[in-house]
Amino acid sequence: MDGSQTPKTMRVILAQPRGFCAGVERAIDIVERALTKFGPPIYVRHEIVHNRHVVEDLRARGAVFVDELDEVPEGAWTVFSAHGVARKVVQAAADRTLPVIDATCPLVAKVHAEGRRYAAQGLEIVLIGHAGHAEVEGTIGQIDGTVHLVQTVEDAEQLTVQHPDKLSYITQTTLSVDDTRGIIAALKARFPAIVGPDVKDICYATQNRQEAVHHLAELVDLILVVGSKNSSNSNRLREIGAELGRPSYLIDDAAHLQAEWFEGVTKVGLTAGASAPEVLVQGVIEGLRRFGRVEIELLAGTPEDVKFKLPAEVASV
Repeated sequence: MDGSQTPKTMRVILAQPRGFCAGVERAIDIVERALTKFGPPIYVRHEIVHNRHVVEDLRARGAVFVDELDEVPEGAWTVFSAHGVARKVVQAAADRTLPVIDATCPLVAKVHAEGRRYAAQGLEIVLIGHAGHAEVEGTIGQIDGTVHLVQTVEDAEQLTVQHPDKLSYITQTTLSVDDTRGIIAALKARFPAIVGPDVKDICYATQNRQEAVHHLAELVDLILVVGSKNSSNSNRLREIGAELGRPSYLIDDAAHLQAEWFEGVTKVGLTAGASAPEVLVQGVIEGLRRFGRVEIELLAGTPEDVKFKLPAEVASV
């Protein structure tokens, strides 16, 4: 910044709620408690949550992240990630008598149970979600019977099923609420007999963070979302900001801020995905001070006081 110029002031409006949700807090807490109780290494199948900084911090403390269970030594404590796993993974761990702690988010486990209930009723299942996402793979692997993956309204309009009158749907928990409503509407138009939970299986934290971005977009020139590129809910927040006509950027941390983004910008909206720690948000605020004076304002938002019970294996640590 040219010292002869008066530095501009940027008003940074912080979304509320933002950052960690109860399911993420629980999953991280499980790994930390397992490290304390059983000592390192603790093996974790897939990233415990989709945030690079969280994963690197836990790795430095003795967590070992693996893609498959055959990478886990005999008898080693193993944690299933917050996204959930297929039943064949649960069975593979049981076959090897691996001691397992299940960190599956209770809201994801609820979707699994819903899908199994529909399947037990003889219904084909439509899963609204993103192909390749860990939660989607785990959910499909939890359900006996036919599961059709639908990602868009176009997919719904082109879907072919065996029994149109025996059809149900469930949803990935971290989707865009607005997009999912459109897909559900398309499914109902095509298959009037389809049954399902509207959008209530999109988790409360996802919905609250998306509503906050809607509010931010009315107030700011630009939106920053703190979160990792492989975080589904973080990507949705950025996409919503862009759809509402605001330049929106998904960044891991302050190191990814670019000066040209802020030319002519006086009001910045700042939020974080459900797997991004607050320390990264505060780091971004400090990073913004490179481009001018920063004034902080808190957006009014939905308070969150949800707490999920810990598994028995680590509850007493």
